[in-house]
Formats: sequence, structure tokens, C-alpha cells
Amino acid sequence: MGAVIMHNVVSVDGFIADERDDVGPLHDWYFNGDTPITEGGDQPYDHSGVGSSFKVSRASAVYVRTMWDRVGTIVLGRHLFDLVNGWEGHPPVGDHVVVVSHRPKPEGWHPEASYHFLDDVTAAIERARELAGERDVAVNAGNVGSQIFGAGLVDEVAMDVVPVVFGSGKSYFGSIDGQHLLEDPHVVVQGDRVLHLRFKVRR
Repeated sequence: MGAVIMHNVVSVDGFIADERDDVGPLHDWYFNGDTPITEGGDQPYDHSGVGSSFKVSRASAVYVRTMWDRVGTIVLGRHLFDLVNGWEGHPPVGDHVVVVSHRPKPEGWHPEASYHFLDDVTAAIERARELAGERDVAVNAGNVGSQIFGAGLVDEVAMDVVPVVFGSGKSYFGSIDGQHLLEDPHVVVQGDRVLHLRFKVRR
């Protein structure tokens, strides 16, 4: 069985977007290199919805490619689903998506897509693991991610840290309570205008 990895691009002071969901320069590193992330060439979708291809530094490409190849299922909250309209039924990585929401899938929305709506974080992770099989589950950081992390369901924390200070906005760890210890980073990769870090959660 794969790992449950909470992941996001994040500012140095811990924000994944401002109050208006604007990511500012957080995703600029996806376009500042000469190496496509995908082996075959261009990545057809970017998280900002522009549609440009991802081309990053060679170090970032190796790291991201390896990570994305391992993802079987993405878990996210309803806010992000609505913001990107579920990537029109084509998740940027993996084959399945689990949306944590008290509202069902929009009626008639891409019935062919493997998108599953559950209103409980424990049930959402159980379903995501089933769908992912031997591959990893990628949990988007933010409010839903913090609920999953706080419930002890996250195995690793992965951050793509960008050298910018937001000052305020939407926190990587949402509104999590208390202190939670992580192990020392077992992955440290320096890209161009981004630092990739991965920490195992201390049990």
C-alpha cells in the first residue's frame, strides 16, 4: 500500500494562496526551466488553469516526475474542486479523485470521471487508498488537508517552498490545533526558485 502524502506549493511563511485564492508567484517555478516534467513532453494542464506546459529546472523535473508517477488518487476539499471545476474530469496526476464535501457531485458533471464525494475525512482516505492500490494518495493542503493531518491519517508532508513571503492568506496547515512533530526531512531538492522538502510524520 502506498503512502498518504499531504502536499502543496507554499510560501516561506506557510501560505498556499492569499485570501482571494490568488497564488501569486507560487507557481512561477513550473515555467522557469527548460525540462518538461512529463517524459513525453508537455504537460497539458497547469494548476492556474492557463493551459501552458510545465517546464522546470532539471532537478525539479526529476523530483516532481518521480512523485507524480507514484500518485494514484488525489484528495481535496469542495472549495478547490469548485475553484478548478474538478479539472474538467481530468486530474493533473493520478487516475482518481476523492472530494471531501457535504454536497454531492454536481448533477450531470462528467459521469465518466472517477470522482468520488464523501463527507467524512476518514472515509475519504479509506476510499482513496482503495482506489490508489499500491500507489500513493496525494492530499491537498489547506482546511481539508489539515483535518486529515489532525486525524492522524497523513504519513508524509511534502512542501514545494517558494522564496516569497505572503504575510497573510490561506495556511498550508489550515486551522490545525496543537503541535505535531515531523521527522527530519528525508528529501531535500533545490530547484530554481523552489525548494522541495518531504518529512515523514512522527508516530
